[in-house]
Amino acid sequence: MPDIADEVDAEKLLATLLGCPPEMLDVSLDQLRTLGVVHTTGTAQRAARVLGREQSSVQKQLDNLNRTATRLVGEALVLKQGRGKDFLFTPSGEEVVALAIQTLDSWTDSLHRSRRRLGSTVTFGTTEFTVEFLGAVWPSLREDFERRGIQLNIEHVRTRDLWRKLDAKKVDMVCGSFAAHPGRPPELDYDFLEWHRERVALLTNLSTRELPDTPVTAAKLPALPLLAPTAGLLAQFLSHWYGPDYRGTLNIVADIDSLNYGLNLLNAELVHGCMLTTERVADAVLEGRLPGRGLRKINLADDYDPALEIVTGIFARSGERDRYATDHPLNLLWKAFAAASPTRSVPVTLPG
Repeated sequence: MPDIADEVDAEKLLATLLGCPPEMLDVSLDQLRTLGVVHTTGTAQRAARVLGREQSSVQKQLDNLNRTATRLVGEALVLKQGRGKDFLFTPSGEEVVALAIQTLDSWTDSLHRSRRRLGSTVTFGTTEFTVEFLGAVWPSLREDFERRGIQLNIEHVRTRDLWRKLDAKKVDMVCGSFAAHPGRPPELDYDFLEWHRERVALLTNLSTRELPDTPVTAAKLPALPLLAPTAGLLAQFLSHWYGPDYRGTLNIVADIDSLNYGLNLLNAELVHGCMLTTERVADAVLEGRLPGRGLRKINLADDYDPALEIVTGIFARSGERDRYATDHPLNLLWKAFAAASPTRSVPVTLPG
């Protein structure tokens, strides 16, 4: 027999559901998304460009939302401020935007959780230069995934965002790199499958007179003209060695945000200097597999403190795979990577 308290709670819930104002029920998730995009971009014109719609369509949704809000609370959500100026969001508008983002994010996360639990979708994150690791194991999985209707989503993730993406469950598994002490097993709060380790080196277009073919010491590097990464793993190396204010210590002649940009600057001799990279990338340049004719590879000396190397591998949330069956796509992916020998030929990579 149902408990009286349960009956009261059920009646209260029904009263809440049936008491929703009709105007509120006409608001769609699409309208809420449009409102959030307008809030982020500032105008209906810019929002329309992002959404791939006509400006009139975006404005119509805003007008409908404003009429609904005015009837419900007596205040519009968003106001025009004149030609060329960003829209002004009222206090009610700011509250609705926050609620819209929370609602859409909650719905999306719930869908991802359900699809992940059922094993119908798995999202794999890679940096720009580790996507080939996934490509190396995918042939062994493709037929089974296609037969079972499993959708593999691949998402570009920067090294600095690896942990955030995993923790937020935006991806189920990632292939990426991090700085680690040589010879030590990594201490991580994630399941980790190591594939390989390597050191960093310098690529340079300086002459042997300007920079001899001898390992560069930690004391000498600050005097060299350096093409420095603006963020990412290699920037972490510099921060570990020269402190968080390393940009004030080093002789930085150019900021680079990608491997190819740095190689092109050196190759075109638009900048004369050195670029910190991985040994694999440096070797690939010397062998002609990456652009950079005439560049030289210079090793780093062993006096950098702390001693660091790049570790690359596969990451998953701790213990999550244990909650699924052995034929769940997360476990199938993990097994495929585990079966691939870390000592085999690995694609040239630079951690993103």
